Amino acid sequence: MNNSTSHQGRLASLRAAGIGNALEWFDWTLYATFSVYLSRNLFDQTDPRSAMLATLAVFAVGFVARPIGGLLFGRLSDRLGRRTIMVITMLLLAVSSLGIAIIPAYSNVGLYASAGLLFFRLMQGLAHGGETGVSYTYVAEIAPSQHRGLWSSSVYVGVTLGVMAATAVAAALTWLLGPEAMNDYGWRIGFAIGGVLGIYALFLRRSAQESHVFEQQQGQTHASRTLSRGEVLRIARNIVMLAAAANVTYYAWVTFGAASAIARGMDATGAYVASLLAQIICVCWLPVCGRLSDRVGRKPMVIAWGICVMLLTYPLSIMVTTEPYTLFLAQLLGLSAWALIAAIFPAVLSEQVPTQARAQGVGFVSSVSVAVFGGTAPYLHSYLNGADLGYLYIGYVMGLGLLTVVAGYFIEETVGIDLADIQAPGARMTTSTGRSVASQP
Repeated sequence: MNNSTSHQGRLASLRAAGIGNALEWFDWTLYATFSVYLSRNLFDQTDPRSAMLATLAVFAVGFVARPIGGLLFGRLSDRLGRRTIMVITMLLLAVSSLGIAIIPAYSNVGLYASAGLLFFRLMQGLAHGGETGVSYTYVAEIAPSQHRGLWSSSVYVGVTLGVMAATAVAAALTWLLGPEAMNDYGWRIGFAIGGVLGIYALFLRRSAQESHVFEQQQGQTHASRTLSRGEVLRIARNIVMLAAAANVTYYAWVTFGAASAIARGMDATGAYVASLLAQIICVCWLPVCGRLSDRVGRKPMVIAWGICVMLLTYPLSIMVTTEPYTLFLAQLLGLSAWALIAAIFPAVLSEQVPTQARAQGVGFVSSVSVAVFGGTAPYLHSYLNGADLGYLYIGYVMGLGLLTVVAGYFIEETVGIDLADIQAPGARMTTSTGRSVASQP
């Protein structure tokens, strides 16, 4: 295969991965968007509040399942290949979305409706955890070493587009069908759309190339060295320190930004429009940040992100009023800072782990971090503010920003280095040019 064809193949593979990422987050977001309809149709309506709480509890099951999926599919990916597992996880995501779309109502089958939702949400969580780690690894490995940051930014471009598409589909269906039809069958259409598009992404991924870094590692005649316990702990430490603030701020500043503003009295339509506009600008800003990291390095970007968290957390907590433009400005600031880490997230996490354990390490540890930090962020924010202890939450987020700055000093500068040359922290790294480098502790 000549270089031109290989490069074209990599670009096609990048598109397949990006479309899959968008659909993954389309399905994940759709559950939260349609949670009120799931509650009314798939749970006992004797106590509507309990039904809603049960729906949210099933939503949380997805977070619990993600680390298991990251570990399971990451391990399989490190043995069988990235492309194969990405096809499997996309198949599971498509099946889970279609499954939710056709679950009979509680009024027809009773508890089997609730059990069906739990089953498909568990499947979705497992696939989501596996998909995240493997796709991060895959995109980082197929990227040219000198442009890995730029290519890495495509992951969160896809994520953001998927979240926006889910919001747009929900708004369009509500406008076209009206509240009664939405409650009756309209929500099912949304999940069916996600399932059908997932099947489309599945066929795209079947024609994608395998990661050349994985194939190179598989082609080695000697068995890959098993990582020591100390190396595993240092890898986990680096990933958690890099991910913690990003997980918390994404759910606090982005996912629940509009909902928090509406709870304060902002007009719902204005809040959603303001949030969507800020996300559109973020989509354009992400590749700029990715390209910048290829020039200045990962460490400066990580440190800059941590400083932004410490500087912006308090101003963002007080600047949103009932006027939609204040939400737009707050999310624009927050997303502009968040893009510094989001653009390079797949690259910088993948650069912490050697090839033989990369998908497993990135998938499992990052999923645990999301569950521990991201999954608890909305609850902590709501609880502490309700108890007039909002300053504790602000201090908590700022502390995670400081942790990110520390991570920027701990990690090795890996910009431009072939991922096949990456070794565990504390080992000596020999690059493809023969240069020996001591990894930082």
